[in-house]
Amino acid sequence: MRAATALAAMVFAAQAAWALQPFKVQDIRVEGLQRVEPGTVFASLPLRVGDEYNDEKGAAAIRALFALGLFKDVRLEATGDVLVVVVEERPTIADVEFAGTKEFDKDALKKAMRDIGLTEGRPFDKALADRAEQELKRQYINRSLYGAEVVTTVTPIERNRVNLTFTVTEGAPARIKDIRVVGNHAFSESTLTGLFDQDTGGWMSWYTKSDRYARSKLNADLESLRSYYLARGYLEFRVDSTQVAISPDKQSISITINVTEGNRYVVSGVQLEGNYLNRDDEFKSLITIAPGQPYNADKVAETTKAFTDHFANFGFAFAHVEAVPEIDRENNRVALVLRAEPSRRAYVRRIHVSGNNRTRDEVIRREFRQYEASWYDGDKIKLSRDRVDRLGFFTEVDVQTQDVPGAPDQVDLMINVVEKPTGSVQLGAGFSSAEKVTLSFGIKQENVFGSGNYLGVDVNTSKYNRTIVFSTTDPYFTQNGISRTFDLYYRTSRPYSYYIDDEKIGTSDMYKIVSKGASVRFGVPMSELDTIYLGAGFEQTRIERGVYLPWQYKEYAGKSNTAIPLTLGWGRDSRDSALAPTEGRYQRLNADWSVAGDMKYVKANYQFQQYWPVTKAVTLAFNTELGWGKGLGGNKYPIFKNFYAGGLGSVRGFDQGSLGPRETCYQGVDGSPVCSPDNYSYLGGAKLAVFNAELIAPLPGTGNDKTLRWFAFVDVGSVFGENDPIRANEMRASTGVGISWISPLGPLRLAFATPIRKKEGDRLQKFQFQIGTAF
Repeated sequence: MRAATALAAMVFAAQAAWALQPFKVQDIRVEGLQRVEPGTVFASLPLRVGDEYNDEKGAAAIRALFALGLFKDVRLEATGDVLVVVVEERPTIADVEFAGTKEFDKDALKKAMRDIGLTEGRPFDKALADRAEQELKRQYINRSLYGAEVVTTVTPIERNRVNLTFTVTEGAPARIKDIRVVGNHAFSESTLTGLFDQDTGGWMSWYTKSDRYARSKLNADLESLRSYYLARGYLEFRVDSTQVAISPDKQSISITINVTEGNRYVVSGVQLEGNYLNRDDEFKSLITIAPGQPYNADKVAETTKAFTDHFANFGFAFAHVEAVPEIDRENNRVALVLRAEPSRRAYVRRIHVSGNNRTRDEVIRREFRQYEASWYDGDKIKLSRDRVDRLGFFTEVDVQTQDVPGAPDQVDLMINVVEKPTGSVQLGAGFSSAEKVTLSFGIKQENVFGSGNYLGVDVNTSKYNRTIVFSTTDPYFTQNGISRTFDLYYRTSRPYSYYIDDEKIGTSDMYKIVSKGASVRFGVPMSELDTIYLGAGFEQTRIERGVYLPWQYKEYAGKSNTAIPLTLGWGRDSRDSALAPTEGRYQRLNADWSVAGDMKYVKANYQFQQYWPVTKAVTLAFNTELGWGKGLGGNKYPIFKNFYAGGLGSVRGFDQGSLGPRETCYQGVDGSPVCSPDNYSYLGGAKLAVFNAELIAPLPGTGNDKTLRWFAFVDVGSVFGENDPIRANEMRASTGVGISWISPLGPLRLAFATPIRKKEGDRLQKFQFQIGTAF
């Protein structure tokens, strides 16, 4: 319509122009302009004063002005020797609005309209508005809203302007009513449909939207179906057709998938053909295809990839490996021939980084172990990709190899990253009869100004334990990767309230422990996975006197106790993810040795985490934390350096820090001990032993979604005194279930725990939630 209208206008105008007799132009005048500057018209005209006017130049002038897209109509007239250009401007868009849109964000829609030219201040083009309307309908169909209607309203207003409004009636989304697989014999229909991300809905469909049809999701499900059969010997499996039927009311969808399974084949043998760099034995050791077992496409792909990667380790970036099946249909057997051609050796010319709109290039490049102008090394490239991914700044890290035109022995590496928000807020809360609701708060920025540096603030608002910690880390304090961390902290802690003769003693009257200090720590990388930490600090602890001061605290009360600890630590992390790991191991060992000051002691802490993938969706996780402290030089181990157990991150189901030794005697008014079994405080212990086990699986109804999962757990642990042995019968234990959700604020975990081993006097805290912490 737009083309026809424009063509008709041009023909009409051209006829008007052709009706003019040739003449010499003495002046040019433009009429009908409202917003367009005259200079824009004069600059587009192929005619100038003094030129000879004719039909060809008139037609060219009309085409040039229409090409500007600013005018609905253009005419040429002559008054004597004056050429008059008469134009009618297109109306200007004053505003673009959307009404009734709930499925899409209005700001995102406005940005999309702005990108195609439908925005405030631009000339209105009905063809663009029609195209936008159709695209909006298509997007609603992609969200299974087949009944959505879009009406475009153009409202003229003063000064040749229009308001553009897209009114949407979304309606209800179409739901998948049923999914059928026809032609299957080896596996049940429920087994096959259970592989799909799309389903007929469940109680969590409001969150997963798995019952909404999308062609892209169906294609992915068909690939899952194909992979399932090919991994179980059905080499000639194929999907014959798919039918998607929508009901007349556009509210339900039926999907039918027709398949042909074919015969099941067993691998009869595997042989190598081609050039294997005289390293045939090395390549044979990489074969995961087992003769006598059913054909498995996953194993074949795994083997060919391993071959390609091994070629890359020797610089052969363009190696071609192909698995050719030789099928014996009479005996249902298949022989595989692995043909390899290493092609040519290459080196990396350039490394290009893209997608890092915020993160500086150097933050990514310094993690790379493959260097420019060096031989291509597949192992180093994979290690580099993993190191960039472990920074935690990106949701995706992709490395592609690109040929260099005219240089057959050179390649460029294209690193594309997708950034994620690196600022996070951490919240924690618990409820108990003692503290009611306790809150903790933290704000962190892991990539300050795109520099890769870390800055964090942690605050705990508990009325018994209050903390404020400032911490900053420069991961590349030196160019060879030595990190530097500064910590500054201030902590206060009070005991729980006491009841004496049914009278509650307020927390404000209790004694208080105040600790403040600062430290600096350096991390020295010893390998790609191992880091050694060295540091030193200064800390000062003061116990302010108050009622019910535990007897064991009396020697520290009323004075400042200083310590200058040296720190030695080691860390190793091989987990596949920091947020939702499914396999790998994490270890951390840290030791403090106070060499000067009023307190001389040594304190060590070790943490071990292991993740095993039970199935593709289920993970078994195990965590252990051990601690040990000892006084040096005849000094007691400082009681306020004790470990604590119970609560979040420890033994769930028990109040925070409430496990272990208790003090039932306190310092009386006259300085002598007053003991009562009904009044006690928790002292913690110089020895810590905590064990956690979790079984993690997708929440029923969410399919294979890993952002929302449930877990069952068992926790065991406690703390013990410096001179006490670690006894298993003194440990507390709990079990329970919970839900984990990778929310926009961080990993959220809700847990309900039931103690299975407890003792009289234990404070229980059955329901807990936390954000930003594992275990």
